[in-house]
Amino acid sequence: MSFNNILDTAPVYEILVNDKFITNNDLAEINDFSSRTELSFVKIALTFGYISRKNYERSLINAGYQFANNVRDEAFDENVLSKLDLKYVCNFFALPLRIENNQVVTLMADPTDMEFINFVRETYRMEPRIILASDLDICWMSHKLLGEDYVKSAVFALRQSDPANSASTTFTTQQLIFIFVGLAITTIFLFYNFIPVSIFLNVVVSSFFLIAIMFKLFLALMGSRFEMHQAVSREEVRDVIDDDLPIYTIQLPVYKEDKLIKKLIWNLQSLDYPRERLDIKLLIEEDDSKTLNAVKDLNFPAIFDVVVVPFHMPKTKPKACNYGLYFSRGKYLTIYDAEDIPDTDQLKKVITLFEKLPDNYICIQCALNYFNRNENFLTRMFTLEYSYWFDYMLPGLDTLDIPIPLGGTSNHFKLDKLLELGGWDPFNVTEDADLGLRAYSKGYKVSIVNSTTYEEANNEPFNWIRQRSRWIKGYMQTYLVHMRNPIKLIKKVGIKGFLGFNFFIGATPLTFLIYPVLLFIFFTYVVFDFSFISQLFPNWVLFIAIFNLIIGNVLMVYINMMAVFKRRYYELILFSLANPVYWIMHSIAAYKGLYQLIVNPFFWEKTNHGLSKTNQVGSANPTTTL
Repeated sequence: MSFNNILDTAPVYEILVNDKFITNNDLAEINDFSSRTELSFVKIALTFGYISRKNYERSLINAGYQFANNVRDEAFDENVLSKLDLKYVCNFFALPLRIENNQVVTLMADPTDMEFINFVRETYRMEPRIILASDLDICWMSHKLLGEDYVKSAVFALRQSDPANSASTTFTTQQLIFIFVGLAITTIFLFYNFIPVSIFLNVVVSSFFLIAIMFKLFLALMGSRFEMHQAVSREEVRDVIDDDLPIYTIQLPVYKEDKLIKKLIWNLQSLDYPRERLDIKLLIEEDDSKTLNAVKDLNFPAIFDVVVVPFHMPKTKPKACNYGLYFSRGKYLTIYDAEDIPDTDQLKKVITLFEKLPDNYICIQCALNYFNRNENFLTRMFTLEYSYWFDYMLPGLDTLDIPIPLGGTSNHFKLDKLLELGGWDPFNVTEDADLGLRAYSKGYKVSIVNSTTYEEANNEPFNWIRQRSRWIKGYMQTYLVHMRNPIKLIKKVGIKGFLGFNFFIGATPLTFLIYPVLLFIFFTYVVFDFSFISQLFPNWVLFIAIFNLIIGNVLMVYINMMAVFKRRYYELILFSLANPVYWIMHSIAAYKGLYQLIVNPFFWEKTNHGLSKTNQVGSANPTTTL
């Protein structure tokens, strides 16, 4: 259909109404929504659940339109692109590409949108030659061609504004000097006084292991006494007035999650929040054609806006989230993973709590747990770990006013304060833990709310190792970044915060690295009775090491047992006895993480999702919250 014929046809919204894909009431809602937000008709219709893309295309094809294929291969002119704003063209799903025969070749998902047609006329002083294309193809091209400045800012903004808190440098010169001088001095002492120095190191290492475990027990006990002054009652949620709610941005960073897109939409539709006040961004990497095609092939309406993240290293989740910030409209923002099932009232609980807390609280962390906890041994152990972490450890940190390492999902921010902090560090593979400390060091607070998001527990050992090695590597990165200047860190977070940071963030990977060493000493002395161990260490030293190992394991078993009570997962209590075996897996992941920290610090170890056979919706049990 030629451009002149397009002008003679009915607007797209009339075609959709005539085909009964949207109703007159829908049209009135869309027009009212558009007048309040300046979002275009096609943007609202396709991203707020009014019509599926398949029905949209079907209706236009029946009206005589023809969608172009392979539009991603269309030629473009930099001079034409230089006059465009990425946010503006994404709003209309329309993209002028080049000038040809005194016309502006323009991709449009709604070829009858006169506002954008007039924009082309006024900007280029020429008539457009419209090519009808899929909104997702236009979205992909728009971000690829116009998103370079945004993605560079997403990668480098924190490093430029606050280089001291950027993990782009793994080891500073001072840290390398400290490490190698320390190793050299230790080696020299071992050379001249091997046995006394070995005894000293053994006592220090085993004692540190026990102290680190005891600190976790102390946090768990403090968390168990937590009175949940942050709790939001059901009555408070019922009193929330929908018309007074602010726009809420939800970021959904995904990579090759095509199998989970339908489940994702199902979970999002369950949220108790006005649809027109949600700003849901599905963040898809430029090279992730699988997920983009899965969205294109949906046979029911989507309730999210696709944002295509242009390629730029490092290829990490925080980089994608930073990029998404430039297109976020909400007063508040949270992140969910593709498989997440949040409590339906979670957003309202968060807003209610924010209104009750002082202004310096800028983030609220929800608990995380698993919908497939009873699938196998690994998912049971994972559930125990998350239960004591989010139900006891984090409340304990909150009670003691110690920096809280945020979880990778379901942390809810005031968007303006998140931007003030510089967003996430794209070079840190546990960007959430790092952000929690950066917020604390600037005088901001993090709170915890009685709401849970259910995730998929890793049910496959090698996939678990990949995920856990990234987490532990990220804790090492975070520790190295914030310990570049210990004196300065003390001034920022205080002695209590400093000690908490060292024993929680610093000690966590170190205990996993130490654990197999203590196990080796235990088995060689008790089980195998190797004589060289007895010659090297006197009995009192070995007794200390073995005592610390045994008591450390007993304490961790006890902490795991505590984890079952708050959520009434009593069927898992015996599995807490298997914690020593579970820790061996942590040690494997820790050494892998340490290796990657040295050779490939920014590599994002992809975790495969959608492996569980458990019915997600039925297993979440959303009424069981903190």
